[in-house]
Amino acid sequence: MSTRIALLRGVNVGGAGKLPMAAFRDLLTGMGLHRVETYIQSGNAVFESDLAAPDLEAMIRGGIATRFGFAPETFVLGAHDLAAALHDHPFAGVDPRFVHVFFLKAPPQPDLAALRALARPAGDAWHLAPRRFTLLTPGGFGTSKLAEVLPRYLPKPMTARNLRTVAALQAMVAARGAPGDLAQA
Repeated sequence: MSTRIALLRGVNVGGAGKLPMAAFRDLLTGMGLHRVETYIQSGNAVFESDLAAPDLEAMIRGGIATRFGFAPETFVLGAHDLAAALHDHPFAGVDPRFVHVFFLKAPPQPDLAALRALARPAGDAWHLAPRRFTLLTPGGFGTSKLAEVLPRYLPKPMTARNLRTVAALQAMVAARGAPGDLAQA
C-alpha cells in the first residue's frame, strides 16, 4: 500500500461545500481506503491505497457527490509530490503562511511577462514546476493582486494550500514511515 494525499477544492469555505471531516474519514474508510486521517477542515486527507491517483480522484469525488450532494475537484498526490511541493521552490526560510502552493492537473504555461509585471508592485514572487505553481505573497494572500488574478493564468482545475498545511501533511506522511510512501502516484 502506498500513502496518498487527497486535497479537495472549495470545501468548508464561505459556507459552501460543507463536508464534516469525521464524515469524510468515514466515507474514505467505507471506500476501502486504509489508515485514513484528515487535517483541518479544508478537505485534506492522508490514507493508504494501491489504486492509481486518477481512479482515486474519481472515486472520492463521486462518493462525496452521492453522499453530500456536491462534487469538489479532487487531487490525489503521492508522498513524493508533497515532498517536492514542500522543498522545490526558492522560498526556504520564509514564513510558511505567505507561501502558497497551487496544485494543478496540467502543466502550467502562463504568460510569464504578465506574471512578472503583476508580482513586482507587491513584492510577490513565484516558482513554476510541473503541475505546481508556488506563490510568495509577503504582504499576505488577500492583498496580492497576483493571487487575485492567478486563476486566469493557470490551467484548471487547481487547488491551493499554504506551505504550513503542506508541511503538516508531510509530517503526517513521514509519521507513517512505510517504504511504499515514496511510490509514484
